[in-house]
Amino acid sequence: MAEFVPLAERIVDALLESDPATATYAGDHRFDDRLPDLSGDGVAGRVAMLRDAGDALSGVDPDGLDPEDQVDHAILAAMVERAAFELTEIREHEWNPLEHNPGPLLHALLARPFAPADQRLTSLTGRLTAIPDALATARAVLRDVPRIHAETAAGQFAGTAALIRDEVPALLAQEPGLRDRVEPAAAAALAALGEFDGWLRERLDSGEPGRDPRLGRRLWEARLWHTLDTELSASEVLSRARANLDRVGEELRVAAAELVGGPADDDTVRRALDSIAAEHPDNQSIVGLAKLTMDEATAFVREHDVVSLIDDACVIEEMPEFARGVAVAYCDPPGPLETADVPTFYCISPAPADWPADRVESFYREYNDQMIRGLTVHEAMPGHFLQLAHSRRFRAATRVRSLGLSGPFVEGWAVYAESAMVGLGFGGLPVRLQQLKMQLRMSLNAVIDQLVHCDDLTEAEAMELMTGRGFQEEGEAAGKWRRALLTSTQLSTYFVGYSEVAAIAAARPFGATPKAWHDAMLAHGSPPPRHLRTLLGV
Repeated sequence: MAEFVPLAERIVDALLESDPATATYAGDHRFDDRLPDLSGDGVAGRVAMLRDAGDALSGVDPDGLDPEDQVDHAILAAMVERAAFELTEIREHEWNPLEHNPGPLLHALLARPFAPADQRLTSLTGRLTAIPDALATARAVLRDVPRIHAETAAGQFAGTAALIRDEVPALLAQEPGLRDRVEPAAAAALAALGEFDGWLRERLDSGEPGRDPRLGRRLWEARLWHTLDTELSASEVLSRARANLDRVGEELRVAAAELVGGPADDDTVRRALDSIAAEHPDNQSIVGLAKLTMDEATAFVREHDVVSLIDDACVIEEMPEFARGVAVAYCDPPGPLETADVPTFYCISPAPADWPADRVESFYREYNDQMIRGLTVHEAMPGHFLQLAHSRRFRAATRVRSLGLSGPFVEGWAVYAESAMVGLGFGGLPVRLQQLKMQLRMSLNAVIDQLVHCDDLTEAEAMELMTGRGFQEEGEAAGKWRRALLTSTQLSTYFVGYSEVAAIAAARPFGATPKAWHDAMLAHGSPPPRHLRTLLGV
């Protein structure tokens, strides 16, 4: 232990310094004036650091560590291996322009008042100044860009330009003495973004499809192993997801018949879901509905002693343009190393402006009033917002678990929270139907993720799966098809994470209340579920 703790801390510092994005998202603001260096030399330097870190960790005997440090050693080794794999095997910075979007790193300095305006503006100036060179690097390293990634990037980079035009002046108004430094950097950044937009549109106008966005089985299965950090193989994930699809489908048919009467069949499910879908928000009311459902869910968690509440701020707002095009909603929390009192953002995207009216209607039939209740449980209460608020309060001898957040645990807890809330009666039968539908979606996410990247699933086949067995609206299914092509393996984290988190929840010791056990599950940061089992003695 005397050797491991200082070694782990040195490696964490190296990880943070080598990637300013990781540092900013973690809440370490030492490198807020930088953008990631995705040039050939920059990537090679980072890979060399990661390999040195891996060699150093392999020299530590985990058996000589206490259980907490054994877990941290395993998590840190996995983080290092995963980062090296991404840079050397997936190499997304060489074909995905979304990897080069500076928008989220600018927004992190503009949106949260973690420091005085002059300090944030100084860091912001550094990042704005770096944008022309960073985008020149992007044009130099990007090759054979998939068309769907170029289309999405064009929208997101336009959102980044709007962020600079609209939000930088508002922060600058608090410190007008910095105009002479900030405004020239902003102007140069906007010019570079305009040039990059032209570069992207040349590729779109050429009509060339670019590379296939599908990873292929070898890379996808390797990435899945790194993403999930579980003992399950890809084939086991697929078979379990299909079995869950069958089981939950039967439950949904029975629940639908209970709601609207009739036989427990697919036609009854559609009648029941149609009756629920008729009440839905629109672009103007969806954020207000999310705020209302947040109040409802918070009151329910408190009344039923589901888990300990934490009095952190959660701002519910429309998703910024630079982040749209992948998911409908997300939770953007302060980093686990953040020391300032700053809010979490629960963001929801309205329907895309260029969608025809019938697809917009389909979108909001999917994201109806009851679905938004379930979405708020998942993204906020007691899902991501509350779980990550607990996670930020975890402290150990090293910062490993603060940095090594597990996607399967985070998503698994959020889906488990949906199930637990419905089990206690939140929203009644209509929300239960929507949650069962979400479980179908979760299972289909894992199926489609694998079949798209490994078995050349076609768009028509995917749409049939989602609108047929998943009872999804056409607008939701179309968005998920895009997401499956834009991402890989993340869609599998929901099903695998839920399966593992639900199993831990079911192992609640005799005599422990559900609230006490839930608190214990959230008291160790956000580790991979297999390590949480060790920490809890399950």
